[in-house]
Amino acid sequence: MSLDDEKRALVVRMEIEKAYRTMKEADYMMAVEQWSGAAGRVYYALFHAVNALLIHDGYRIKSHKGAYTQFCLHYVATGVFPKQTGNLYRQLEIMREESDYNCFYEVEPEELKNKLEPAKKMIDTIAEMVKG
Repeated sequence: MSLDDEKRALVVRMEIEKAYRTMKEADYMMAVEQWSGAAGRVYYALFHAVNALLIHDGYRIKSHKGAYTQFCLHYVATGVFPKQTGNLYRQLEIMREESDYNCFYEVEPEELKNKLEPAKKMIDTIAEMVKG
């Protein structure tokens, strides 16, 4: 699907709005100690922000893995974002997958709490980059 500039700007704005709404859901879930659900929401907030950036810059996204790969290729490998940002995104994806599909896995609250502020900063940075 090809987007003209107006539609691209609309989709980017909607993805950023979704990222912020999803992060609010994560904050709520953490407040009520729903750690697995919160981990998923933090990951999806980043996913929507990354999608906004990729769409803004004209890249096509076909999957979660594709979004991660494209993000690392175009923004981490080029130094736009530090390597830690790519690592954070991947760690949250793994945490979400494990908490969704592995009945033996429990999200460690402190581990998730330590990822929250860097994730919020990443979303804010992307939102600034795609403003337009």
